[in-house]
Amino acid sequence: MVPLAEVPDHWSAASTYEHFMGRWSRQLAREFVAWLHAPGGAAWLEIGCGTGALTAAICDLASPGSVVACDPSETFIQYARAHIPDERVSFTVAGADSFPDRPNGYDSITSSLALNFFPNPEQAMQRMYAASSTDGQISACVWDYAEGMQFLRYFWDSAAMISPAAAVQDEGSRFPFCQPDELVELFRGAGLADVRCEPLEIPTPFESFEDYWRPFLGATGPAPSFVSSLDERTRALLRHRLETDLPKQPDGTIPLTARAWAIRGLRSDPA
Repeated sequence: MVPLAEVPDHWSAASTYEHFMGRWSRQLAREFVAWLHAPGGAAWLEIGCGTGALTAAICDLASPGSVVACDPSETFIQYARAHIPDERVSFTVAGADSFPDRPNGYDSITSSLALNFFPNPEQAMQRMYAASSTDGQISACVWDYAEGMQFLRYFWDSAAMISPAAAVQDEGSRFPFCQPDELVELFRGAGLADVRCEPLEIPTPFESFEDYWRPFLGATGPAPSFVSSLDERTRALLRHRLETDLPKQPDGTIPLTARAWAIRGLRSDPA
């Protein structure tokens, strides 16, 4: 088995990620876009677009003038481009440190569920500030990995019972920007004004334990990457622990919820 401290997060399989997280991120994206109250006709930049959950919600709900959607994974960009044939959107392979600039800046720069995966979030915020238009809005949405993302919280708590080293991979301990205080400090530290941070919550029901467990076998994302690193015996122990610990209805369904933190602020240049 690969030492747990060295297990990398794999992001190569777009369709696998879509089954693991996409069904929930698409629900969340629509809640997030509605919360942003962005004006129609805005020029958007989306950083870390993944398979296009937020891109689609922006096009459906925000009446954008244009959207530049970028992600460092070419596989994810290809998937998003194939599934969102909207002439207002241009997709490009780029990360938080290499996204394209726009003359006069972007009116709305956003990122959903990617902020904690940026190599340097503080530096990325500074670059977003510089790339935004006067009075432009910068925003992000992140899962509450530490407490509110129930299906992952059950997973990592059960994994820790099998191997205490699972804490090395647990997003709740790995990622600092999954709680409101840290997010607000990050946004204010970038010079943004009128910073607001609020919770968004969605239902994440599973039809059965198999519906819950199968996406963890796809080796895409932190938790599935951890599962793929386990030997067969340890993986079976983890499966049994989860099947025992998860709350179930009499019909076998698993009723869970997922909370995210949405945050936004405005560029405020000195007079």
